[in-house]
Amino acid sequence: MAYRLKLVPEKTNIDFFRWAPVTFGGSVALVVAAIVLTLVMGLNFGIDFKGGTTIRTESTQAVDVGSYRQAVQPLNLGDVSITEVYDPTFREDQHVAMLRIQAQEGAEAITPEIIASVEAALKGVDPSITFPSVESVGPKVSGELIKTAVLSVLAGVAAICVYIWLRFEWQFSVGAVVALVHDIALTIGIFSLFQIKFDLTIIAALLTILGYSINDTVVVFDRLRENLIKYKTTPLRDLCNLSVNETLSRTVMTSGTTLVALIALLIFGGDVIRGFVFAMTWGVIVGTYSSVYVAKNVVLFLGVKRDWGKKDDSAAGTQFATGK
Repeated sequence: MAYRLKLVPEKTNIDFFRWAPVTFGGSVALVVAAIVLTLVMGLNFGIDFKGGTTIRTESTQAVDVGSYRQAVQPLNLGDVSITEVYDPTFREDQHVAMLRIQAQEGAEAITPEIIASVEAALKGVDPSITFPSVESVGPKVSGELIKTAVLSVLAGVAAICVYIWLRFEWQFSVGAVVALVHDIALTIGIFSLFQIKFDLTIIAALLTILGYSINDTVVVFDRLRENLIKYKTTPLRDLCNLSVNETLSRTVMTSGTTLVALIALLIFGGDVIRGFVFAMTWGVIVGTYSSVYVAKNVVLFLGVKRDWGKKDDSAAGTQFATGK
C-alpha cells in the first residue's frame, strides 16, 4: 500500500469560533495597528517610487556585484541597487549589469559629474566596463507610478468583489473583501514596521497575494454553499465550522507546499528577489489565516440565504440570529 502523507487527519472537528474574540478581534486590532503604523512611519520606497537613475553597464569580464557595490559605496549616493542581467542572446564575452541610483536631493536627474565618478569607480574594478545607456526617472513619473500601483490593487480588489458577488451572494463578497483588506494591510504594515524596501516588485507580490488568498477563500465558500443546500436546518455557525474542517487538509497542504518553495527562495534566491519572496511568504501565511478565521466570520455575522431553490432572497441576512 502506497504511503500517503497527511498533515491533517481526514476528519477533524475543530470549533474555529471558540476563540473568535482572540482570532477575529486580534485580526481587527492588527489591521488597525498596521494602518496607523504605515501612516506614522511611512514606507521605505525604492527607486521606482522615489525617482532615480538606471545605468546599464557592459563588460567583457564577469560581473562581480559585491565588488561593484564596494566601489560605489564611498560616493555616498544613497540607495544603490546592482543586479546582473542574463540574456541567452548575449555574446559569451558580453556581461551586463544594471545600477539603480536613487534621485539626489534637489536634482531632477543625476548629473554628468556623478555619472563620471561612478564610471571611474567601476573602472577601478573592471577597466573594460562601459555605460551603453543611462536613464533617469523624475519625481513626477514616480508619483504617477505610485498612483498607478494603488489603482491596480484597488481594481484587483473590486474585480474580485464583483466575481464573488456573482458567484455566491453579496454576504460572501463582503467577507472575501474584508479578508483581502486584512491580507494587504498586514503585508504593507510589516514592510512599514521593518522599513523593508517597497518597490514595484512588492506591488506585483500584493496582486499575487490577492489571487492566492481569494483562491483559498473560494474553496471554503464553495464547500459552505454546498453544505447550506445539503443541511437546510443546521445552524449557520455549525456549517461554517463543518466547511472549514472539510477543507482544512487541502488548505494546510497547499499552503505548506507553497511555503516550502518560498522559504527555499527566501534563503537561496539572492537579494534581487528577496523583497518579493518575503512579501509572498508573509502573504501566504496571513492569506491562509484570513480564509479560516476572517472571511467566514463576516459571513456568519451578515447571515446568508438558506433556501437556494427560491428566487426570493428576502431571508438573506436573517440567519445569524437563528444560526447560533
